[in-house]
Amino acid sequence: MCNIELKQILHSIVRPHNVMSTQQALYTALHRLKEVILITDNHLRIQYANRAAERLLNMRLDEIISKPLADIFVSDVSTIMMHGRKNKEFDEILTVRRKGQEDVSMHVRVIPVACIGRTPTHYVFNLDVPGSHGDFVATLPQAREAPRGSQHSIRRGSVDVRSVASDGLRRTSLAKLTSLPLEAPITKIINLLSQVQENCSPDEARLIDKVMEFLKREGLYSPQMKEIRTDDPIATDLIGALLTGPSLYSSRRSSNDSIIRVSGRQSTCMPAKMKATPHIMELLEESLSWEFDIFKLEEITEKRPLLYLGMEMFRRFNVFATLNIDENVCKGWLAIIEANYHSNNSYHNSTHAADVMQATGCFLTQLAAKDMGMDHTDEAIALIAAAAHDVDHPGRSSAFLCNSRNTLALLYNDLCVLESHHASITFRLTLSDDKVNIFKNLDTESFKSVRSVVIDMILATEMTRHFEHLAKFVSIFGSDEEPKDIVQSEEESSILIRRMMIKVADVSNPSRQPSYCIEWARRIAEEYFTQTDEEKSKALPIVMPMFDRNTCSIPKSQIGFIEYIIQDMMHAWDSFIDMPQLVTYMQINYSQWKKFEEQGVHTLADVKSKQHSLSVKKSAK
Repeated sequence: MCNIELKQILHSIVRPHNVMSTQQALYTALHRLKEVILITDNHLRIQYANRAAERLLNMRLDEIISKPLADIFVSDVSTIMMHGRKNKEFDEILTVRRKGQEDVSMHVRVIPVACIGRTPTHYVFNLDVPGSHGDFVATLPQAREAPRGSQHSIRRGSVDVRSVASDGLRRTSLAKLTSLPLEAPITKIINLLSQVQENCSPDEARLIDKVMEFLKREGLYSPQMKEIRTDDPIATDLIGALLTGPSLYSSRRSSNDSIIRVSGRQSTCMPAKMKATPHIMELLEESLSWEFDIFKLEEITEKRPLLYLGMEMFRRFNVFATLNIDENVCKGWLAIIEANYHSNNSYHNSTHAADVMQATGCFLTQLAAKDMGMDHTDEAIALIAAAAHDVDHPGRSSAFLCNSRNTLALLYNDLCVLESHHASITFRLTLSDDKVNIFKNLDTESFKSVRSVVIDMILATEMTRHFEHLAKFVSIFGSDEEPKDIVQSEEESSILIRRMMIKVADVSNPSRQPSYCIEWARRIAEEYFTQTDEEKSKALPIVMPMFDRNTCSIPKSQIGFIEYIIQDMMHAWDSFIDMPQLVTYMQINYSQWKKFEEQGVHTLADVKSKQHSLSVKKSAK
């Protein structure tokens, strides 16, 4: 009798209690999972949702329970029951509605459960949530092989072999893509295209496949260069040199391509006394005018324009207080940076650096006038990067360094050789002596941040990524939408603006007034010609064969440069910053170069003669 009672107690009390305890433990585990779990009945009404589901849907539990699954998913869920009858797990890409927030597409694993008999009585939905949504943290899922009979293995007889293969692989690859812990905007685009593809005709599906292939490639913002006119070999040479990355035998040069050789000198010379003459002070009063005469400053400062203009810019933008340093430290820094520019370069010397710094100052002023001004630290960083962006440039291109097996090319693996060196030597010089260390009063985190931005700005002047930077800038700031709605953060917007600012400043010569534009063109041509002369004398591959001092047409090279590089960039920057003089001068200079070409002005001697005649006419007025 006692045994019978004990068995009754076991079956009626103990076992149910154990089951309930186990269930409670399972519920607790499910509730604490970071993955989203939903359980429905056989009619797809939600019976259970864990805490992660509440956070994802932005709904309370009582709002979720008993809700039809179709109210949760934007995607069509009618096929779920059909696939579930096979009692096999399967995967879907479904878009989830989120209360008061944007919808999100994600990989969903559906597990049919048959509690009684063979027909599913419940469905378990396991949603892999990308880590960028809310406070969810998703781990990378293990690759799963699709079971036979799942959607992955369904084939349509109406499409060709390639379409059949892509249809099967598309879902698998998308499931992996959407389950990554990072969700980039491009992933969202691919997900949306995949959903559209489900209801497309075979021909449309194949076209979308091609689109997705392009989207998955690297260098999405690096468009293929437009075909250059075959009857314009000089333009072909120049543009190819500017935009082609260096290779060992046929690399080409960039106008921004700051070229460097190890100088072996770290001159710390700085003026014992820096006294600006009345003439210099009068000229510097116009230092924030777009018509500022940098060549006059070069002349009256005896080829030390960077020191004088730099100190003026630092004063105007309050850099001393921003970096918490004495003026003498800034003076010493500008002196050592200028001393490490090569004065024998016709173009890449400290006058070019001062010109870029002056342009940057103009842009910063205009940004502030449009209520888009940067904070004081960003202004200081921009001026510092501009001043140092080509330091220790040897007057030879990255391609030349690679072809001649220069130690810098070997050090930087032929990649971004010049700009990497400019950034590196900037900090080596700065940290070499406490008397010139403009960053010495920054704390560790501030220094790391400032260093990162300076490096990023200098590297942005590397011309092989010109179209990539321009396309990103236009895609964000050329849109009718507010930048904050398109980019991930305000910092990302600032990065794009800083990069574009220094890029425009670096190649702004065609947007300066005509007499300055001609002088810059003469100087860069002389530097190119000198490189070609050396390549010939040393039997090195000739990077720009058409840049021969005896045969090259300088107007043609400038016309091509404006058409293929400058025009779009200046229009984009003017639209953003509202400086119409950039476009006006560019158009005037373009017409002038066209006129010179028609007049037979080709060589350096021709250009110098033209400069002289224009100068005489100007003086006569």
